[in-house]
Amino acid sequence: MKLEPIYAEVLAARIIPNVDPMLAKQLSLNQRYRSLALFTITMDDVGVTALDEATKRADVEVVYARSFYAGADHASGPLSGEFIGILAGPNPDEVKSGMAAVEQVVESEAFFEAIDDKKTHSLYAHVVSRTGSFLSKEANIEQGEALAYLIAPPLESAYGIDAALKASDVKLAAFYGPPTETNFGGGLLTGSQASCTAAADAFREAVVDIARNPNKL
Repeated sequence: MKLEPIYAEVLAARIIPNVDPMLAKQLSLNQRYRSLALFTITMDDVGVTALDEATKRADVEVVYARSFYAGADHASGPLSGEFIGILAGPNPDEVKSGMAAVEQVVESEAFFEAIDDKKTHSLYAHVVSRTGSFLSKEANIEQGEALAYLIAPPLESAYGIDAALKASDVKLAAFYGPPTETNFGGGLLTGSQASCTAAADAFREAVVDIARNPNKL
């Protein structure tokens, strides 16, 4: 099933070459990590996916990742978006490499999909072929395993997760009961890459069916 992609946008980004010790303490930084990369983005799940990818491409770890309440449409300012992420690394070059990975994922690798022509109804059915340290910890799995990252509006997400679990040999590693901070829901499913892909396809089909037939029992 082919749906139109909706890409996120990095709204603001900054590098801190040598973080102040008091801020480092608040972020519980490892002593060898003294540099930070900070960014805000319009879609939180894309931001999470991008952070995880950064941990595979640079010597960085995710030290802060938070979604904002009610979503990007109710942001606190024009550069707030829906999510803030912070990477820490041993030096500016490493966090810059981490940010380069973030930007690449956001620009071309991870995206929501539009269910309607107005793009007001959307879903996220992204398969991570090999997890980094961030999503591995979130899903409580070994680093390098495959993952289906499935997100949709509240009812659609619960129904879709059930369909995904029944469609393939996957396990529910994390459940995001609706409503989340951004009023969506979903979960992380783990299994082989083929199984995760099948689960994502089933999730997508279930969510689209609800959009087209919302009151069908």
